[in-house]
Amino acid sequence: MTAREPLSKSAASPHVSPWQVAGTLCWREVVRFFRQRNRVIGAVGQPILFWLLFGVGLHQSFRIAPDGADGMSFLEYYFPGTLILILLFTAIFATISIIEDRREGFLQSVLVAPIPRWSMVLGKVLGGTLIAVAQGLLFLVLSVTLNVDLGFGRCLALLGLLVVTAFGLTSFGFMLAWRMESTQGFHAIMNLLLMPMWLLSGAFFPVPPAQSGAATSQLVLHWGMRINPVTYGVAGVRQLLYAPEQLAQLWTPSLTTCWIVMLGFAVVAFSTCWKLAGKHTTGDLL
Repeated sequence: MTAREPLSKSAASPHVSPWQVAGTLCWREVVRFFRQRNRVIGAVGQPILFWLLFGVGLHQSFRIAPDGADGMSFLEYYFPGTLILILLFTAIFATISIIEDRREGFLQSVLVAPIPRWSMVLGKVLGGTLIAVAQGLLFLVLSVTLNVDLGFGRCLALLGLLVVTAFGLTSFGFMLAWRMESTQGFHAIMNLLLMPMWLLSGAFFPVPPAQSGAATSQLVLHWGMRINPVTYGVAGVRQLLYAPEQLAQLWTPSLTTCWIVMLGFAVVAFSTCWKLAGKHTTGDLL
């Protein structure tokens, strides 16, 4: 009997907290990211390159105020959009790991473990969110070259909005990656959905006004950009970076509206991920 006691104790697996599982998976994503330097360069370097090329190239041809008073250059206007683009690229790169983990067998071992599915989803999404926010803050250092005045309160609000936006975008990427079997198909779907969402967010050009007598195409573009959740992420970041008089000629939702929309987007996207993770998949988008 005494010889069997150690065996019975070792056979009983200790209880593991779901939050511990989520934290472990989150930390795994962070370590995995920084071990792949090409991902760091691609997620940060390309948006910075876009910002410099487009910002300098269109610097003289774009200005919110025609006389230059209380206006902004395209370099300043494009800065919040570039910040959101970094979060977007990181969401793409971070959620590719889901397909890789499935191919390597790691994801299957996690799914058969006696843990709730939400802890696995939360760990993967939180890992991508932390990576995205860290890269966004790194790019935010360049704001010292622009006409911005970030106080302590605005910095905290901006950090919170970046976390919520990155969480929503990473969850959205998780939704797509979970149903994919190949990285090629994942890239095609992400470019088809996320890049147009970014382009139609007011990041690259302002939301056109919906005035009476406006052309039908202008009205369609206006409302298409208004129903886009990424629009409110870009608008919220822009309001926290610049003074109200600099944005007087832009269609800009209130900061409260931006918070409500982005929080709702993050909750809906994460809830959908949680639901999808509990179902079996048979192929790409099936």
